[in-house]
Amino acid sequence: QVQLVESGGGLVQPGGSLRLSCECSGFIIREYYMHWYRQLPGKGLEWIGQIGSVPMYSDSLKGRFTIYRDDVKNTLYLQMDNLKPEDTGIYYCQRAHTDRGQGTQVTVSS
Repeated sequence: QVQLVESGGGLVQPGGSLRLSCECSGFIIREYYMHWYRQLPGKGLEWIGQIGSVPMYSDSLKGRFTIYRDDVKNTLYLQMDNLKPEDTGIYYCQRAHTDRGQGTQVTVSS
């Protein structure tokens, strides 16, 4: 059974950092392109980036967000630095173009 479970979201002040995790089971993450998406309030789903052999990022988020994975733990990560209030939203991990987790809420506010 394929499962993706995000965690690590929460409330952070502007300029702060968070690391999101996506624990995966039922498949091996290094065999797939793994993506991070986010849904901002009142907007559609936004692609953040992906990792296969190398990570790739949305141009608008490159430099603040870093995607990496731990193949031993079969876990995907999203390191987010210098967070801004406009980064507030629900963050999802996704396997290729199919399975997606339930999401984790990130709120950036003072």
